[in-house]
Amino acid sequence: MSTKEIQVPSIERGWEIKERTYILRNLSPLTYRLQSKSSRRKPLLWFDTDKNYNRELRYATNQRSPFLDEQDGSALLGHIVFRKGILVVPKEHQALQKLLSLYHPLKDKRYYEYSKTEEAKDELEVLDLQLDAMNIAREMDIEQIEAIMRVEVGSEVSKMTSKELKRDLLVYAMKNPEALIALANDENVELRNFGIKAQENGIIKLSQDQRTFSWGSNGRKLMTVPFDENPYSALASWFKTDEGVEVYKSIEKKLK
Repeated sequence: MSTKEIQVPSIERGWEIKERTYILRNLSPLTYRLQSKSSRRKPLLWFDTDKNYNRELRYATNQRSPFLDEQDGSALLGHIVFRKGILVVPKEHQALQKLLSLYHPLKDKRYYEYSKTEEAKDELEVLDLQLDAMNIAREMDIEQIEAIMRVEVGSEVSKMTSKELKRDLLVYAMKNPEALIALANDENVELRNFGIKAQENGIIKLSQDQRTFSWGSNGRKLMTVPFDENPYSALASWFKTDEGVEVYKSIEKKLK
């Protein structure tokens, strides 16, 4: 066991002794081994702002500190192993907890410390976002609802009743609140919907390669879709131009 004097870094002030759980980010392999000591190829260091230099980290099961310069005697090196994406560290293993919670450079990159408080905070933020989205959805008129739902379900919107549209929009708002809010604030959504309706009614047509819009009646070209752009998004933007405004007015008369 180390007998060296251990100077507690300021980052450890307020440290709570308790069991801690760590979870891998975007991974859940059967086992995953996290780096637990330095090597020439992969240094394991933490910059100590109290001392103004990098300190080498090492996990040793018989040492009180995760810092190499505070360890002495014969160190029993340990492995840091996540099983099925999770590692639970008992409160008795303080050196390992501090290494994982405070000093390891891969914290919040490869893994994070689970916190009930943070989880509740995240859930509350999601619920607030869902509530905002559903309130926005409830205030929409049917034309705006149709425009947004057409983005999701396409031409099937034309076969749906107003009640079905409103129901599906509320469900969408609950499941995808950020997307709903973004679509509600997208001034081009209704113009895209207008363009799709015009195409469905044969007033305009889109070429098979999705590069050209033409009049449905005589095939005269209206506009060319820029490369790598959604054709209806491009059409919505074009409707705002001087030429596009006149075409929009003409289509609007035909749709009535």
